[in-house]
Amino acid sequence: MFKKKYYLFIENTREFNLNLIKIKNKFNIIYRSQTTKEAFQDLRIYRKNCKKKGVNFFVANDIKLLSKINADGLYISAYNKNLRTNTYLRKGFKIIGAAHNQRELDLKIRQGCKVVIFSRLFKTDNPYKKGYLGVQRFNILSLRSKVKLVPLGGINEKNLSKLNIVLSQSFACLSAIKKKPAKIINRLF
Repeated sequence: MFKKKYYLFIENTREFNLNLIKIKNKFNIIYRSQTTKEAFQDLRIYRKNCKKKGVNFFVANDIKLLSKINADGLYISAYNKNLRTNTYLRKGFKIIGAAHNQRELDLKIRQGCKVVIFSRLFKTDNPYKKGYLGVQRFNILSLRSKVKLVPLGGINEKNLSKLNIVLSQSFACLSAIKKKPAKIINRLF
């Protein structure tokens, strides 16, 4: 399973061991803490370790934290409708976004995103998240899109090989990294 970039979502710095990463400049970590905020000093140390490993570190929806820890960029979630994010592009930060449908995708383009994580590629076990694109519909959407689309959703150890036919140079992982990080990371090379 070879792609140019991998996006991994974490909710705290203890969730993912950076020592699992052996290749530089392929991984992007998106820190998105929805429940509790982590100590600023811990985030700063983790950010420095990411830099040493050649891993891009993105902060979700927190512009103040982005500047304080000098992260590589900003991740704008699907529910964030703020259009003032373009100013951060001019300051040298990368901006990536998330979308679930065409309307949200158009908004992310207006927000200045060059890369959009598009969810759900495969069916998930979550009873609250119904519907998914599938490989064919994702590929059609990817061909029509003005930005790079990154698939997310339902990606696990069993269907990882299906990503070879997805028209994207990247993919994103959320729950698979939490459950079995070493198994997933080892299969990426």
